[in-house]
Amino acid sequence: MPKQSAGILLYRNKANRLEVFLVHPGGPFFKNKDEGVWSIPKGEFLDDEDPLTAAKREFLEETGQAIDGEFIKLSPVQLKSGKIVHAWAVEGDIDHEVITSNLFEIEWPPKSGKLQSFPEVDRAAWFTIDEAKVKLSPAQAGLVEELQNIK
Repeated sequence: MPKQSAGILLYRNKANRLEVFLVHPGGPFFKNKDEGVWSIPKGEFLDDEDPLTAAKREFLEETGQAIDGEFIKLSPVQLKSGKIVHAWAVEGDIDHEVITSNLFEIEWPPKSGKLQSFPEVDRAAWFTIDEAKVKLSPAQAGLVEELQNIK
């Protein structure tokens, strides 16, 4: 069975314009990358875990902010890696400039024998639907299109 992730697509209406909240992955591999690498806040979960509970946990871990509201289940999408992403849309508004993310460790520089810590998410931003379709990985762009169709 492929790995699974669960995430939250936070959205808001600002000046009669639909915007979505996205995060940029931290660490050295994504430092200088922009288009096609942003994501909804998401993370892996185990088969015996409730996916929506996992999505809320991952949102908190990657942003430092809890989210609640009326969650709308979106159609799962499959990433190039084969991972399945389960996502829920919810209306809300958080300050993208005050996120705090948990850390992960990797050997950096490669083959140096040194472990360094990096934030899972190094920044967040609000994007219009058209902007988000460019910033997101192509598979996740489908989540934004689905949101656009129901809102």
